Formats: sequence, structure tokens, C-alpha cells
Amino acid sequence: MAQHNALGQAGEQAARDFLIARGLTIREQNWRMNKLEIDIVAHDPEHNVLHIVEVKTRTSDEHYDPMKAITRSKKSHMVAAANAYLRYYQLKCVIVYDVMLVVGQPGAFSIRYIPRAFQPALRTYR
Repeated sequence: MAQHNALGQAGEQAARDFLIARGLTIREQNWRMNKLEIDIVAHDPEHNVLHIVEVKTRTSDEHYDPMKAITRSKKSHMVAAANAYLRYYQLKCVIVYDVMLVVGQPGAFSIRYIPRAFQPALRTYR
């Protein structure tokens, strides 16, 4: 396995542990449907909120803003994946989009959690 893949997997595991410690239930990790993918799907059972989490893992955060990696295209992809997930499982709940920056090496990560990092644009029809 490539070193960056191992780092990414370790970062996602640290992100999962972080979310579980905050009382969320992990429903999926690396969920895929066709070309759509969600890093982590977590559920807040108390508020019936589904968290669609994008995880960015880096060895250093020097001069790195994780929100710059969440481009318009990435947001659109996350929203499409979340909608596909809801349809597939026939869920009715509120969706929020979170971003996590996991920095360091396995066993020594620091985590920057950005809950509700963005809201999808509303579509209007004429």
C-alpha cells in the first residue's frame, strides 16, 4: 500500500474516533455509488442529523487551509453523494456537511473539525 494511502486510512480512523467521542454513530466509511463517494457518514441520533464528512489528512498543516480544498466542484459532488445516500437508504433527516483536517502521523494526529462547513446552494426553478 502506498504511504499516502496508509496515512489517509489512519487519518480517517482518527476522524471516526473523534466523531464517536462526540456522540455520533458512524454509519459508513468510504461509501461509494458509481462515481460518488463519501469519506464518513455519521448520524446524530439525538437530533436526527446526518453528517457528511470530508476528511483531509496531511503530515503538516503549514500554510494549508482545508476549506480551499473544498471547491465548488467538491461541494457539488458531496451534495450529490449525500442525496444518493438518502435515496438509497430511504432516509428522512437533516443533512449537514462537515470538513475535518487530520494532521500529523498515526498515533500523533491533531484534528481540526469544521462542523457545518458549508451549505449547498438552493436551486430555484422558473
